[in-house]
Amino acid sequence: MDPALYKAATQGKVARLNQLVDPEDPSILSSTTPQLNTALHLAAAHGHAAFADEVLDKDEELLVARNDDGDTPLHLAAKAGKLEVAELLVSRALAWPQDKKSPLVMTNKVGNTALHEAVRNRRGAVAVALLDADPGRAYDLNEQMESPLHMAAREGLVHVVRKIFDFTWVEAEYVPSVAVSGTALHQAVLGGHTSNASCFFAVEIVDIMVEKHIWLLDLTDSDGNNALHYAAQKNNSQVVELLLNKQAQLAYKPNGERQSPLHVAAHYGSTAVIKAMLRHCPDVAEMVDIHGRNALHVSVTSGKTNALRYLLRHIRPAELLNRVDGNGDTPLHIAAKMSRVQSALLLLNDRRVELCVRDRDGQTARSLVEIKLHTGEMDAYEMYLWKQLKQQESKRCRKQQLPPLAPYPSRRASNDKYFECIVETYILVATLIATVTFAATSSVPGGYHDDGIAVHSNNIAFHIFIISNTVAMCSSIVVVFCFIWAWQDPVRFKVDQLLWGHRLTVIACLAMLVSLMTAVYITIAPESRWPAYVVIVIGMSTPAVVFLMLGKEVIFVPM
Repeated sequence: MDPALYKAATQGKVARLNQLVDPEDPSILSSTTPQLNTALHLAAAHGHAAFADEVLDKDEELLVARNDDGDTPLHLAAKAGKLEVAELLVSRALAWPQDKKSPLVMTNKVGNTALHEAVRNRRGAVAVALLDADPGRAYDLNEQMESPLHMAAREGLVHVVRKIFDFTWVEAEYVPSVAVSGTALHQAVLGGHTSNASCFFAVEIVDIMVEKHIWLLDLTDSDGNNALHYAAQKNNSQVVELLLNKQAQLAYKPNGERQSPLHVAAHYGSTAVIKAMLRHCPDVAEMVDIHGRNALHVSVTSGKTNALRYLLRHIRPAELLNRVDGNGDTPLHIAAKMSRVQSALLLLNDRRVELCVRDRDGQTARSLVEIKLHTGEMDAYEMYLWKQLKQQESKRCRKQQLPPLAPYPSRRASNDKYFECIVETYILVATLIATVTFAATSSVPGGYHDDGIAVHSNNIAFHIFIISNTVAMCSSIVVVFCFIWAWQDPVRFKVDQLLWGHRLTVIACLAMLVSLMTAVYITIAPESRWPAYVVIVIGMSTPAVVFLMLGKEVIFVPM
């Protein structure tokens, strides 16, 4: 393309255009950029309506010119949201000869019309202008089998969806595809999960659709999922409330895998949806999928402990907690087999859960966890779980015949390559803490009087310093002695003492932080308070930062 024409098109200079184009030979307008964009494409993308109008007066065939992506100028105006240019191109398209393909129906290389592009890029005003020109385009399917209605519903464009539904509804049969799951109603549900605003728009769009056509609730995707399954997946409780108020039976309609919406909510950890469903339909918890699993089984399998916690809190019948699936496993058996330690502990703490139930192989949850003990694959979390299961089983299953309790394996059975490194690390850390705290005791903040009494002995902060320093030193000494004996029986040590050693090390570190803060306060606060307060704030934030980074794992051994 002529650089002068390119510059005039991108800047919208009509006078310069007239200078460049020969009225007798407008062929210069047929020149393109490397991406095959004409001057009209450029003017449309930059929103220069007057320039575009002048170009079309000189060569109206450019209205249907395509660039390398198959986009017409109307596609680019729709993508960029240039309303004035879009309205000009639409008016020209409406006057286009009927024996020629209109720009309103032309598609690019991915099968999108201009309306598809306007909606996909959230250009609501342009989309409305295109709908006013040709409402039927709202149901055109692209190569991914998405219509503009699908996109508008998913993007939360309420006014566009309302505009589409104001026209005659096209009862097109749903065509399943890889890229799109479900109907436009499903897409509306999917769109409302990224923020509170999008949830609000999703509720409004779903309400518009259902009010116009209640039968949309009966439509499913190719896997048999209804709109409530989708809302459960995205934890959209507001939409769930709306759908259940419209048709409560949706909660009982299974998909192709016989999963209820509650199963889906449990799989994705959608606690807000679980709450809404159990409030509206409490007996939906009895439903089982194609594998005989209820929502409790599913929440354990997926590792969603928050969902399991809520289900345990709101499901009353004990038989649901101990129901066996198609493989003969209760939720606790699954937790033990899959090493879902947190889920297993939640179930263990519920007195309704029966620990004595055996699976088809005659194993209890305790014996399932125990299997890993002899292979040397048991980590610190599983060791803690095994210990808890043993204790609870001995209390709650005294009259039951159970698999024999396995003894600790021989010392040679421990082949954990990280064990030696971990023990040495803990001994080193504990020794350093003991050394530092002992040194701090010898040179207390403020020093001593001539009679050997500490200068700040009557200060409350000094009392806190002494106590915290003593806690740090004694905790570290206990850790040192415990870990010295680790080699006596590594397996027993990992099960019974390693976790306590780790927690004592954590306590020693926290106590050392308290010692630091009180020492600084004692020595600096009398002269300059703000540095002392800054140190205290930093010290208090340190455990919070560690917990933020590691979460609950901070209380477990990193094995």
